[in-house]
Amino acid sequence: MKKTFLILIVFAAGLGASCMNQFEALMRSTDYQLKFRKAIEYFEARRYSRSQPLLEQLQMVYRGTQQDDTLQYYLGLSNYHLNDFVTAEENFRQFAEIFPRSPFTKSARFLRLDCMYQNTYRHELDQQPSRMTIAAIEEFLYDYPGNEYEKVCHSMLDDLYHRLDIKAFESAKLYFTIEDYKSATHALKETLKENPDSRYREDIMYYIVAANYQYALNSVPALQRERFLNVIDEYYNFVSEFHDSKYSREMEQMFKRARQFTIKKAEPTEETKEQESE
Repeated sequence: MKKTFLILIVFAAGLGASCMNQFEALMRSTDYQLKFRKAIEYFEARRYSRSQPLLEQLQMVYRGTQQDDTLQYYLGLSNYHLNDFVTAEENFRQFAEIFPRSPFTKSARFLRLDCMYQNTYRHELDQQPSRMTIAAIEEFLYDYPGNEYEKVCHSMLDDLYHRLDIKAFESAKLYFTIEDYKSATHALKETLKENPDSRYREDIMYYIVAANYQYALNSVPALQRERFLNVIDEYYNFVSEFHDSKYSREMEQMFKRARQFTIKKAEPTEETKEQESE
């Protein structure tokens, strides 16, 4: 039994070495038609690590020929299936520019979008790649209305816009977290100004009220009444949009406290004291 097992190992090793020697010989060959045919065979067999180097070698040989677009498309696909999305994205970008009328162009443009999407970052990091991908997807949808990739494109857009929304919200909310309430109010309002339809609109408007409240609460007494009036204004802005909010109870408490401050009779200033004494 052990002897049979050893024979099988030796046979497999020999077969692997033979296949490797054949592939190395193919890489050195000047029979370009054979190389091209074998590259496609490797690709269809999902042996992308074999198809990719062969196709890359043949780029200059087939440049300008009738098979050029096929070769370039399959090269991009090989890199794509090898998860080299940076290289594949560049392959597909160049393909769309060089072969705008190829039957592969629409697919190449979509695959480029997928590569760009794969190269974006989670929402905590830089979102410039997300913005570039959004622009490219929207251009693709404009150029190919009702295409078969539309559902996937909208799914990618939804995810990317969500990343932008949460990135903007959390960046503005950071000022609240570090207790810089004045800057928090400004940043949160700018976030809404830039994107009124943010899916975090309710949260943003809540933090605007909360930031104003904390800012007023921590102000010197002479400025508190005016600043609590701002709290009341922002509270009314909030409840006019969100009648049954998860923040309703907390908002109501801040509103009541703000009103208590505003209905207190303001202490007379030196000027008003002089006027009263005249």
